[in-house]
Amino acid sequence: MAGRPDGDGIDMDAVRRVVANAEVFVIRFSMIEQRLLVDSRPDPDGRPYIRLVPPVTSAEERYRFLQKERPGMPLPEQITVFHWPRSIRALRESGVWEDIERRMIGIGGEPAADAVGLAYREGQRLERADVAAMIRGGEGYQTLWERPPS
Repeated sequence: MAGRPDGDGIDMDAVRRVVANAEVFVIRFSMIEQRLLVDSRPDPDGRPYIRLVPPVTSAEERYRFLQKERPGMPLPEQITVFHWPRSIRALRESGVWEDIERRMIGIGGEPAADAVGLAYREGQRLERADVAAMIRGGEGYQTLWERPPS
């Protein structure tokens, strides 16, 4: 039975199930092009993987990317992908980021905590840069109003 979607159409119960159970999942954001790739499987050093990564055009490309990023690790049976239409900050405010953090630390200890923090800070940086580009009419955006020259 699916949970009820919130105002943005997010089924938070389903999101939390993915975060708690999926071996490998990808979160697509609305504001930034990069995706959050989480691979909960520990490598030979006992570390899971969490990073903002470039988008890909197919599942096969994502598997190749993962194989390159984590050589020696077997490919996962599946990669679960979901869209998060809000900011990365909203991911934290919703408690989902804490769920990710708790799971990663439970697997990889303090080094995983560092990786989670780095991914979060990078996501915030990219979102701020996107907002600045939006305001300035940067790449991918068009200025609708400009101040007349003085």
